[in-house]
Amino acid sequence: MTLTKLLLITTMLFTGSAAAQLKYPAAATDNVIDDYFGIKVADPYRWLENDSSDATAAWVAAQNEVSSAYLSKIPFRNALKQRLTSLYRYERMGAPFKVKGKYYFFRNNGLQNQDVLYVQDALDAEPRVFFDPNTLSDDGTVALNSISFSEDGKYFAYVISRSGSDWNEIFVAETATGRRLDDHIMWAKFTGAAWCGDGFFYSAYDAPEDGVYSSKNEFHKVMYHKIGTPQSADVLEYNDTKNALMFHNCGVSDDERFVFVYKSLGHGNAIYVKDMRAAHPSYKVLVPSLEDECQVIASDDKFIYILTAAGAPKRKIISIPVDDLRSEAQRDFIPEGDYVISSVAKTAHNFIITYEINACDHPQVFSLEGKHLYDIELPLPGSVGISASERHDEVFYRLSSYTSPGTVYSLDIASGRSTLLRAPEMAFNPDDFTTQQVVYNSKDGTPIRMFLTYKKGLKLNGDNPTLLYGYGGFNISLTPAFNARIIPFLEAGGIYAVANLRGGSEYGEEWHQAGTKLNKQNVFDDFIAAAEWLIAQKYTSPKRLACNGGSNGGLLVGAVVNQRPDLFAAAVPQVGVMDMMRYHLFTIGWNWAGDYGRSDDSPEMAEYLLKYSPLHNIKNDGTPYPAILVTTADHDDRVVPAHSFKYAATLQASNTGNNVKIIRIDSKAGHGGGKPISKIIDEYTDIYSFIMYHLGMTPKWK
Repeated sequence: MTLTKLLLITTMLFTGSAAAQLKYPAAATDNVIDDYFGIKVADPYRWLENDSSDATAAWVAAQNEVSSAYLSKIPFRNALKQRLTSLYRYERMGAPFKVKGKYYFFRNNGLQNQDVLYVQDALDAEPRVFFDPNTLSDDGTVALNSISFSEDGKYFAYVISRSGSDWNEIFVAETATGRRLDDHIMWAKFTGAAWCGDGFFYSAYDAPEDGVYSSKNEFHKVMYHKIGTPQSADVLEYNDTKNALMFHNCGVSDDERFVFVYKSLGHGNAIYVKDMRAAHPSYKVLVPSLEDECQVIASDDKFIYILTAAGAPKRKIISIPVDDLRSEAQRDFIPEGDYVISSVAKTAHNFIITYEINACDHPQVFSLEGKHLYDIELPLPGSVGISASERHDEVFYRLSSYTSPGTVYSLDIASGRSTLLRAPEMAFNPDDFTTQQVVYNSKDGTPIRMFLTYKKGLKLNGDNPTLLYGYGGFNISLTPAFNARIIPFLEAGGIYAVANLRGGSEYGEEWHQAGTKLNKQNVFDDFIAAAEWLIAQKYTSPKRLACNGGSNGGLLVGAVVNQRPDLFAAAVPQVGVMDMMRYHLFTIGWNWAGDYGRSDDSPEMAEYLLKYSPLHNIKNDGTPYPAILVTTADHDDRVVPAHSFKYAATLQASNTGNNVKIIRIDSKAGHGGGKPISKIIDEYTDIYSFIMYHLGMTPKWK
């Protein structure tokens, strides 16, 4: 296949003022046909799965040339970038955490590519820089994933990723001086550094022989690294040679008595434990089943406490005696209640349990005996992040909502009184906007909640530009949280709508399962019903409605646009899972089978996946599609860019009307984690320019 054949150019008219004519680089096709239990499925753009080939590189360059030219002609794009830049220029601060008498917290002055870790000798002392990830690269594409301190506080380990990849590297430095040691771990993945003794545990794969960012990852293992030794001397702590697709992660109790290994094939996990004080330490089964999510919260001299969904769809806390480490010895400590437990933190003398009630966080304080003491009164509904430690009773939390940025409070746990610690100053007035929660019915009558955020004084005239966002999967909940990128859209009169779809964790495991495998269509029905409700209630109309989602949400957008293209004027699927027949063949895609099922599971599953797979259901009969901007990145080794490549190539080759279909392919970027602020601003300038332009908006900002 020659480069000339690959880059045959086809022309289609562009119905807009940004350009008189748009030319798509049309990809050549191959006669590739797969057989799934007798179901024949063509895959003409299979060659685009090779993201390191010259042919793919040429196609990517040609696509970016087209999309860049198109986006650059949107009249207000530069003004939007300036407004986004001013909005991102605010001081972002994390909740403090305490280590060896000192307070650490992350802060960003606004436009720093990566958050900086600061340290204080006391809360009222002058902060000083402890670790600045921005010094690790010139362009901000090296991100700090996590940091952990040794028990004696002498060392800290930091885990980084490069260019958005899921591959991790681990380094070690002296806490007092910041001097980096020679210790350097490569090919770690989905891991932190769990200190124990004179070293730490971490999770890794063998170095890939080829396809660093696309080849299938197998045989995840736990290793132990002793400080001052090369990685080649690291000791294998735990693996499974019989199951290539098992995840293994490690945790250590605060007193370093217990080492925990988590084994997972996807959604649920088992827990194994080793008592380091035993005469002959060895791993024992603590939680045997792989079917339910569970995690160790804390331990003391009497019990190990575990948050689990086993037999409790809304989750409960169990305790297991330290002198009888058998799953049969467990008892309920905090039983399942009416609402989902979303997180748990433990102080020296209390538990703080955050319940999710109608997609908002509600933290409550309990005694060590499991007695409810009081609810933490929050100044507004939103998302809460608790910072606490078993070693002391100091508690901090960070609260945010759609128009309120992360604000940090300290909690006097004895009295329940919260004190404002840090609040950022913003370049907009939050009082100009309001958020309401509405309820609508999905296709099967299931009530679904949705947040609507908009400028006060909204008129229900059916003509408000609206952006509908969703995810609906992997037990992930969408609670109200601040993001500066939506503010210009709101300022210009837009409505930002977030639907809490089935597949998430808003109402527990039953809600999650209702949006998985052979129930996945429920998620799409929930999203479609949200769009129909917004139109019926005169918030907006199809010509003024856009949809957006990322990753599993990109799949959502792709599937819904195929099923109901008439509902939307614009759609932006970001880093989406678009090929449901082959997703499990790349990197850790196999891990998603708990939510999706696999095309090689059964004829029924293959047929079901094929029925909604975004790539395979693009119409080719002249049905008008909305304007579509696909986004991905060259270092996305979570959802490999081939998903978006093949989807975009198919869109451009199909007869779906005259609205534009383009793809934006970022460089030195991945699935989204650790992306530098400069790239975030560039990306969302393009995304929101595209959305606002195709919703007929002509915004102006002060």
